[in-house]
Amino acid sequence: MNVSPVSDSTAVVCGIGSCLPPRSLTNEEIVARGELATTDAWIRSRTGIARRRHAASDVSTGDLALAAGEAAMRSAPGIRPDLVLIATTTPDRPCPATAPDVAHRLGLGPVPAFDLAAVCSGFLYALTTANALIAHGTCRYPLVIGAEKYSAIVDPQDRDTAPIFGDGAGAFLLRAGERDEPGALVAADLGADGAGSDLIAVAGGGSRLPDTAQLDRAERYFRMRGRQVYAQAVTHMTRSAQTALDRAGWPAPSVEAFIGHQANQRILDSVAERLDVPAHHRFGNIADVGNTAAASIPLALADTAARRLVRPGARALLTTFGGGLTWGAIALTWPAVLPFSADPTPHSPSRPHPHSPPPTDRSHPSWKLSASTS
Repeated sequence: MNVSPVSDSTAVVCGIGSCLPPRSLTNEEIVARGELATTDAWIRSRTGIARRRHAASDVSTGDLALAAGEAAMRSAPGIRPDLVLIATTTPDRPCPATAPDVAHRLGLGPVPAFDLAAVCSGFLYALTTANALIAHGTCRYPLVIGAEKYSAIVDPQDRDTAPIFGDGAGAFLLRAGERDEPGALVAADLGADGAGSDLIAVAGGGSRLPDTAQLDRAERYFRMRGRQVYAQAVTHMTRSAQTALDRAGWPAPSVEAFIGHQANQRILDSVAERLDVPAHHRFGNIADVGNTAAASIPLALADTAARRLVRPGARALLTTFGGGLTWGAIALTWPAVLPFSADPTPHSPSRPHPHSPPPTDRSHPSWKLSASTS
């Protein structure tokens, strides 16, 4: 899909927020449960993951998204979102979308709000969508959130998925700007191939197989055919990244920050090597948070930005691959803003929603300008 820019105007990242559940589950804890025939060494060598975050049972994807969205607003004081877009595979309910509820809880009033489903590619799909909505005048300050509670859909007895996936949310607040300023989305590429739709899937719960009580275990939970996915991910992430670079007019050696979807460290290394990105320009947090699907890229970028490891304005490359099959890449200049992070707060739909936006002072005790999101 050709989504290269038609003018110097584009979306610019002006706020960054993140939310990771406090509970960190180590490989040793997963092995100790006795449900998987695996070891810490096997998990680390195959995936690069040492631990992942799991949300409490009373915390939903919407709660994670809310905290990340509020944190992004704190990162951009004085800017009020006028659209909320949530990329997720794990919405609070099949219907309605999670985004309108989150927008309401943010105190934003009757702004447009909707969910986008492209599995692990969802956040880059959502950023590209928000960029187009800015260009068409639909909104001025879209809030784009990637939020997932994969612990709710992963089978704890499945060795192919249980050690890999975690929970969390990351958010970008956008504004219109110029392509040569820090935080600018310069070029993008998106793609999909439905012929591989069964490689990454939750079979039950939709209109095709709605009665999950009658389904077997394999159809109720998230499943992934890891070996087939590996080759597809490396191929499509590499091609999409190169396409985005070509549209931006950036030679690959000029990239100073590479962040791939945090799916598997071996996939990330393979893609970076094919693009000739040196090791000191590769960033991520997969070892500490695992694969958080649509939340993966914003969480990794927030972590890197919090550590101040990349200079503002540096050329950066994001690339991803997910179920659908879907993939994408974005070339952007590194944002000049620092991220905020927050812990999730459980919310019961039976309780009244707050009717005012969160306070704007940065001294609120539940907020922190983090040195690291992991």
